[in-house]
Amino acid sequence: MKYDVAIIGGGASGLAAAISAKMTDSTKSVVVIEKLAKVGKKIIASGNGKCNLSNIDISERNYHGSVNAMEIIRRTPDYKAFFTDTLGVMCVTGSEGRTGGVYPRSNSSATVLNAMRLKMQELGVIEVCECEITDISPNIRDVFNLKYKDGEISCKRLIIASGGYACKAFGTDGSIMRLLKNMGYVTAKICPAVAPLRVNPESVKGLKGVRVKGEVSAVSCGEILRTEKGELQFNENNISGICVFNLAYLFQEYEGKLSLKIDLMPDITRENLIEYIYAMKKNKCSLPLEELLTGAFVKNLAVYLVKKSVNRPLTDKISTLKNAEILALACNVKSLEFEVTGCSPWQNAQATMGGITASQVDSNLQSKRHKGMYFCGEILDVVGDCGGYNLQWAWSSGILVGKEAVIDDKN
Repeated sequence: MKYDVAIIGGGASGLAAAISAKMTDSTKSVVVIEKLAKVGKKIIASGNGKCNLSNIDISERNYHGSVNAMEIIRRTPDYKAFFTDTLGVMCVTGSEGRTGGVYPRSNSSATVLNAMRLKMQELGVIEVCECEITDISPNIRDVFNLKYKDGEISCKRLIIASGGYACKAFGTDGSIMRLLKNMGYVTAKICPAVAPLRVNPESVKGLKGVRVKGEVSAVSCGEILRTEKGELQFNENNISGICVFNLAYLFQEYEGKLSLKIDLMPDITRENLIEYIYAMKKNKCSLPLEELLTGAFVKNLAVYLVKKSVNRPLTDKISTLKNAEILALACNVKSLEFEVTGCSPWQNAQATMGGITASQVDSNLQSKRHKGMYFCGEILDVVGDCGGYNLQWAWSSGILVGKEAVIDDKN
């Protein structure tokens, strides 16, 4: 099988690349090669099945890694031009309570995938599914040979859109990344991103299932690296929530010297909190210490905070609370710290931190090693925050390389 453009990976960036390539030059033959039985399985699962496909507030601060994501995004159509004007998908913002998040009006990710597949069918893009590439032989007489179990596919231009390591159930198991490493490509340190962060199980004992709104900061050697607000969820060995997901990428650089510092009452000053605790000491004087903060937090968290602060039996009366204990309690409420011991496993991660570095590609995401080979999406050293940023990167990088691959072929 011989094609002008072959795309390895039928996910968000791969489908966007296929549409872009055929819309740029309808005479070119384009094939999408997918290892699973159907393309777009990860698209269907995105946004809890509702597909948070972009965000109206996108800037450099939302992307991390060596590749300049915003430079690519600025050069490609925004979500309205691509999804509404080109594919006919009506979009809304602010769904699911996330400010700035963009979703299909139908509130279903199937709408997005269906629109993309219909466009590919209209344009004449070929889909080859249940086809796992096991070897890439580049630039033999200006042709790439892609081997799979039952044969070989040849192409003039090759686009790698196979994703990283996150969400193995959706086909992104890192197999193509390993092939590229064997071909000499350099990758940044790879670890899970947009994921919970692991902590010592003893440090969160008694908090499993607790959800609380707060402000969380990633801290290393006393320096605050980034601060996020939102709902946190405590589990038996990790802390999760969108605000934590947006800090997970920092583990790549600060492994072994990263901690989370949580303000459980960011809207209340330390002084006002101390006044509140003194008032509770007076009003609840005859009750046991474990009831001190039950008017401010759920019981599990209230008991945890008092136990951590007073270091004595919680059956003691609240009236016995000492000034030093009140100060310690206020400190824990406003600055509860947990040492990060690791990232969650790949199956709990939404994206990959690390990948093919910027040093390996030119401004059009074409390989510097092999002319005619392009990269897009999660295979590159880029990760975005939670909230539509990673899908926007997938669409934009796919659109760019699809266009550039056929323009390059003309030249």
